[in-house]
Amino acid sequence: MNIDTVYMKRALELAARGRGFTSPNPMVGAVIVHDGRIIGEGYHRRCGEGHAEVNAVASVADRSLLADSTMYVTLEPCSHYGKTPPCAKLIIDCGIPRVVVGAVDPFSKVAGRGIAMLRDAGVEVVDGVMADECRRRNAIFFTAHTLQSPFVTLKWARSADGFMDRRRSPGEPAARFSNDATTMLTHRLRAVHDAILTTSSTVNADNPLLTVRSWYGRDPRPVILDRRGTVNPEAAILGRDAIIYNEDKPLDEILADLYSRHGITSVLVEAGPTLLQQFIDAELWDLVRVETSPVELGDDGTAPSPSLAATPGHTDIVNGNRLDYYSANPLVDLSSGFKFF
Repeated sequence: MNIDTVYMKRALELAARGRGFTSPNPMVGAVIVHDGRIIGEGYHRRCGEGHAEVNAVASVADRSLLADSTMYVTLEPCSHYGKTPPCAKLIIDCGIPRVVVGAVDPFSKVAGRGIAMLRDAGVEVVDGVMADECRRRNAIFFTAHTLQSPFVTLKWARSADGFMDRRRSPGEPAARFSNDATTMLTHRLRAVHDAILTTSSTVNADNPLLTVRSWYGRDPRPVILDRRGTVNPEAAILGRDAIIYNEDKPLDEILADLYSRHGITSVLVEAGPTLLQQFIDAELWDLVRVETSPVELGDDGTAPSPSLAATPGHTDIVNGNRLDYYSANPLVDLSSGFKFF
């Protein structure tokens, strides 16, 4: 294995440690190597805090070694002032003579400028090392900034005979198909998305929290489609800075607005079958997770689950429930299991 690949693999391992906390920034890892030995490591821990390059440099005990070192970083160092100064400038100021980059940053304020800044300063830059793997690590980030629209995940649970709910009286809870283990995985999925989208019908029927409780991470921001203006003003979800769409906009326009106006790079859709089917029919999805319970509802079943003409890319069996994962996005690799990017 090429030595640059060895260290880039380590940088990718570090990048994954920021999962669920860096958005809307990407997950990035950095490794500093001197004379065949790692002398510094870092990763982007949380949005607004130091980037991977900053943390890697800060971890180096003997800064004099930097002038004869190589930095490996999974994503092109930034070249602009955001919440932190440009990492490309830091690398130049530290005198690091060689930088190996995994993937070029698709964000419009970077997009090759970081690499150009380094090369203009005389830094040797090798790019494209494990580029596909680096892009897949940040499938959400690359998708959103390439399309100027959020990465979309659709999720639903159903009975063995294909229903999402059962007949119930007003006030009765919805049918529950998930078990404790799959509920934990659902909350894990919520934690890696910026927003969670549902409808006023779902809010009024179930008053769901749609938060991260059985996992660690940030709660996604609620987005509610309320085209008839009927959402319950006392719904629990409204207390979390909810975004409400009252107008009857096409779904692609709503997604574009979430990206451009609210900075949202990923959306998890948890709603009834009508809205889920609309996303499927409009081909506005990057990942689908379908949970199937062994329970059958028979004549009590209502809300038939959406129809998806696709073959699962991966299937897990979790405490008797089947989880099928589908993706039409080339950045989502399901061949070796679902790894949450």
